[in-house]
Order: sequence, then C-alpha cells, then structure tokens
Amino acid sequence: MKLDEYLGICDNELPLDNIKENGGYTCIFQTIACIGDSLSSGEFEYYVDESKPRQYIDKFEFSWGQFMTKMTGSKVYNFSRGGMSAKEYMETFADENNMFDVSKKADAYIIALGVNDLLNIKMPIGTINDIDVNNYNNNKDTFAGWYGRVISKYKEINPQAKFFFITMPKEVDSQFNAQMKKEHCELLHALTKVFKYSYVIDLYKYAPIYDEAFKEKFFLHDHMNPAGYKLTALMIASYIDYIIRSNFKDFKQVGFAGTKYYLENLE
Repeated sequence: MKLDEYLGICDNELPLDNIKENGGYTCIFQTIACIGDSLSSGEFEYYVDESKPRQYIDKFEFSWGQFMTKMTGSKVYNFSRGGMSAKEYMETFADENNMFDVSKKADAYIIALGVNDLLNIKMPIGTINDIDVNNYNNNKDTFAGWYGRVISKYKEINPQAKFFFITMPKEVDSQFNAQMKKEHCELLHALTKVFKYSYVIDLYKYAPIYDEAFKEKFFLHDHMNPAGYKLTALMIASYIDYIIRSNFKDFKQVGFAGTKYYLENLE
C-alpha cells in the first residue's frame, strides 16, 4: 500500500470526509485546552417547573472536550462556561479560575468563542488591524481585539502551542446572524495569517447545516443533547486529524512544545 493511501491523503479530500472514532492524529497532543461558551461546556437546559423559564447547567462531563478525552486519551481542560465572551474571559473569568496557570499549559488550544460576543451582546466584530501582536494590551475593544488577547496570552504561556479556531456552523438563521457568522468565519481565517501555529476548524463551511432535522436528533432545546456533543467531538477531532495529515511538517515537534528542545529553525 502506498503511504498516502494508508494515511487517507488525497487531493480532493475534505476536512470531514473521514470521521475518526478515535480522533486519529489528534492524540499526538498530550494536553488540550478548550476555550469557549456553553457549547464547549456541555450545557443542558431543564425545567424545575414547566410554567417557569428553562434553567441552564454546564455538564462538563458531556462536553465535546471530554468526549475527546475518551476518544484520544489526551488530557482536555474545559476553560469555558455558559454565556462566555472573549472580553469577559480576558477581563475576569480566566484569572478567577486559574486558567492562565502555567501548570495547566497545553500543547493545543481550541477556541470556540463568538456566539455571545456577536449574536447576543452584539459587540463590533472588528478586524485584524485591531490587534497589536507585540502588546495585546493595546488591542481595540472589538471582538477581534479581545479574541486576539486570548491567543496572545496563551502564546505567552506556551509559545509553540498549536491553536485551532472554530467557526460557527450554519443554521436556519436570521439575516443578522447569518451575516455575523460569515464575517466571524472570515475573521478567523484572517487570524491564521497573524498568529503562527494557528488553523481554522471551519464548521461554517464543512459541518452539516443545523436545521430542524439536525436539531431533532442532536439538540435538547436550544443547546445540544449528549449525542450532539459527541458528534461535535467527532467533527472537531477528525478535522484536527485532517489538518495534521495535511501539514505533517507543522506538527513534528509537538512533543517538544513549550520546552527548550523545540527548534524554530526546523519549521
């Protein structure tokens, strides 16, 4: 068998063509941190009384990050909470929960922020020009600026870590939400030109549309059910596997990330 055939590499392969039940090469990361909101936290909705509004609870054991732990054997941190925005993450949440503790340094950071920032709070999205890569404290008060701060802060902790930015999947959306998701996707792709070792997990382009038929299977109410979070884990891990198989050179020193043994001149 030819090596490319063994690895499943072909010119016309799309990122989610090969779903890997074990996460494929995602397991090369010993530690992974998932930075996000409710959809990264395994959030469920429930009723105490059907006459009253639904309540919300983060069930991290059902999050796609913890399903990835079971799939890959990697240690996965949930650096997330329902309702999280990039601004709140940087201003209070991460420090209050020791998420910048160097003992929790990760080899890979998966960032899934934007829903609350852009669709709920309606913060200006901004552009990559809002980011000062030399001093993130100078970043502007836009989603791009705060998202850039998150990346820069974790790059201080592990300069050679790999970063994966998750776009928002398409749904049956309002015109405003559809436009914001498109601009969010474009911004994340632009960020890979600003920050080294970064890649996009483009669910906007390649994931199934989260329509009524999809939600009937994989949603509880407005958030996913356990099967939905499991499916998300399969998509994210398989997408990372695809990125690695398409860029093996970028990942050959993963075992040395954040140590004195990492050699920049091998990139």
